[in-house]
Amino acid sequence: MTHIVYLDEFGHIGPFVSRSDTRHNTSPVFGLAGIVLPISEVRAFSTWFFQRKQELLGFEINRSGAHPATWEKKGSALYTLKNVQKYPELRRFTNRLFNKIQSSRGHVFYVGIEKTATIADHDPKKLYIYQLREAIKRLDQYCHEDCASGSSLLMVLDEHTERENLVTAAAQAMFSSEDPRRRLVEPPFQVESERYQTVQAADWIAAIVARIGAVWIQPEQYSDWAPFRTYFESRLNRVSTRSGIRSGTRATMTDLGTEAIIRSLAAD
Repeated sequence: MTHIVYLDEFGHIGPFVSRSDTRHNTSPVFGLAGIVLPISEVRAFSTWFFQRKQELLGFEINRSGAHPATWEKKGSALYTLKNVQKYPELRRFTNRLFNKIQSSRGHVFYVGIEKTATIADHDPKKLYIYQLREAIKRLDQYCHEDCASGSSLLMVLDEHTERENLVTAAAQAMFSSEDPRRRLVEPPFQVESERYQTVQAADWIAAIVARIGAVWIQPEQYSDWAPFRTYFESRLNRVSTRSGIRSGTRATMTDLGTEAIIRSLAAD
């Protein structure tokens, strides 16, 4: 079986000092998150998401005058604390989204890290490439160990200004002389998210992971975001595979079919 993985960034690529810092206050985490689907389920899932998006955000789509197939709402604008608390239809849709991924024989996947480097030492390019390599490693393990023999994957990313460096890093991981990632068929494809319902769905998932991840990593600073855990964490845990956000030598992890746990990554 071939799987297609749709990923988008979550958190923020820049340095983080504190939530109260005047400049570096966006997010304490950075990573990639999205969905893993069997290729046979992609079209049906895309259609389902397109239909549900119109039901949920029809007023905004009509007001924009754009065709629904090329209209998008960024997850960071949709999954605000105000929206999640005020609109039960958004909470119901989100749980339906998790259920649809699961019924499509898919999973949520995310990998991220707490940003601990100083402002002077912070390197956004290296940070992104590190997370991409980690995502490829875990997804390769997923295909090799969790799926039927011979399973493979393709990766689709939202377009990025560092495309050349990212594709190069992926190709190097695929053909490494020490530990090649044999399940990745090609280096990641980059696409325009407004034309891909699947990438938009990945972006919405990434926004949820960003909020929950911030609370995991900095619970005191982001205590007001606790409702994201209340409403979505349990469902996120159940549908996620090989996912986690690293904090130093430890990580908040979700395994297929388990609740969120804390485990040492010293041996990883």
